[in-house]
Amino acid sequence: MDKSSYVYILASEPYGVLYIGVTSNLVKRVWEHREGVVDGFSKQYGVKQLVWFEVHSEILEAIKREKQIKRWNRDWKVNLIQEKNPDWRDLYNEIAA
Repeated sequence: MDKSSYVYILASEPYGVLYIGVTSNLVKRVWEHREGVVDGFSKQYGVKQLVWFEVHSEILEAIKREKQIKRWNRDWKVNLIQEKNPDWRDLYNEIAA
């Protein structure tokens, strides 16, 4: 049985600093970012709001997509977020419920 994998984008605020990641446990990984459990980019820049995510059936697909989005220019990333989340709401409570 395949386990779902996720590509996600966190933001420091609407139109703020963006972080793109991939995980097999979205709730846990976003919680780690929010709590600053791991030192790194998201902790340093206060990137804690889940503003976009995409579900994949295989981790290799998710990794490929993550790499693709990371190569995009910022405007394309902002447009991707705004297509599904025009108000830049923090989606964490929706996935953690």
